[in-house]
Amino acid sequence: MQPAVADRLAAFGPQVSERELSLGKRFDTPMLRRMNERRVLNAILHHGPLSRTALIRAAGMTGPTVTKATESLLKRGLLEELDAADPEPRKIGRPVRLLQLATRSATVFGVVLDTDRCTVVTAGLDGRHAEEGTIRFPTPASYDELLATLEQICRGTIAAQPDTVRGLGISVPGLVNAKLEQIAFSPNLHILDQRSPARDLQSRLGISCRMFQESHGLCLGESMFGAAKGLPDFAMLDVSTGLSLGVMSGGTLLTGSSGLAGELGHMRIDPAGVLCGCGNRGCLETLATDSALARLVSEKLGRRVAADDAIAGIRSGSIEAAAELEKIIDYLAVTVAAVINIFNPTTLFVHGALLSAADDVFARLLDRVRHSVLSPALADCRIIRARGSKRTGALAGIIDHFISSLVPRAGERQ
Repeated sequence: MQPAVADRLAAFGPQVSERELSLGKRFDTPMLRRMNERRVLNAILHHGPLSRTALIRAAGMTGPTVTKATESLLKRGLLEELDAADPEPRKIGRPVRLLQLATRSATVFGVVLDTDRCTVVTAGLDGRHAEEGTIRFPTPASYDELLATLEQICRGTIAAQPDTVRGLGISVPGLVNAKLEQIAFSPNLHILDQRSPARDLQSRLGISCRMFQESHGLCLGESMFGAAKGLPDFAMLDVSTGLSLGVMSGGTLLTGSSGLAGELGHMRIDPAGVLCGCGNRGCLETLATDSALARLVSEKLGRRVAADDAIAGIRSGSIEAAAELEKIIDYLAVTVAAVINIFNPTTLFVHGALLSAADDVFARLLDRVRHSVLSPALADCRIIRARGSKRTGALAGIIDHFISSLVPRAGERQ
């Protein structure tokens, strides 16, 4: 039995088995019905579209229980039916129909806030979003202008699809205090300090809005839609604009007492180093990130170069920055080793564009990690590049909120 399910069953007494739960022999309560609906959604999230027969096997539930749960989810617009591709025409019986997460009857927004550019995407509950539907705009100079721009973009979609928009997820570059539901501090985007774009947009748009520290969003995105599917324990190291860490343990995101966990980027490594956005000098994120590499390249060339342009230039050979890249890899190796030594994850995902600056960057990083980390900890850990993006993370955050609203995970606030 899965730990989260076991925790929930404990509330109904020690004599309740998981099979009795799915059969509904002893209980038929709203909580148990929601638990079954969540199991159905989780199975489809993990496996993709499923027939009812396959869903019974994947969710480990009986046919009547699956039928009841899917009927409720279809009625509420969280699932949709589609015909299965069948290479041979059926002579007997009805065509097989697959159940998938809603893409026509449910729409969610994903918003990524960053230092230079903000991004808005829309998707169904499967998290898939098209590049042609992506909207980007320069980060405004003021918080009020940021809210106004986001409201204008989102209202167009809400007006066109008034009955399908379910919510909005925001990936933010800063410390999100979950208790206060606001951004405690954003070292690289100070217009967000002490602000709550989720609460403010929810008031303006009239839809459910949630915000997440960007590495936590990346964790959820990789878990729901990427290479971390089915992994209950892993870590996500984001080394893009800033440096932060997300850790999934037992299928639950570790956020700390107030939601502020994972900010490794503001550990002071070089007290005489460059000034960080947090006000200190020599923080780790000034030494081992995409933005750190861009700063070194800019200093070398005597002009400001954006991170994407610096990395593209290094890769194409139009910018010579071998020494600068070496320095970044060295500091990143130390960071990766520290995460493995402290958290002992089974898998560590690394998210950052600098890993594509040359074909051998990742291999060089792994080689240096081997010389920096405790061997037993490394033996239990795979280090791989993250597949996802902050856009996917923002979408995953709001989709996860919907699923969690059916039955919160063990330990979540209700």
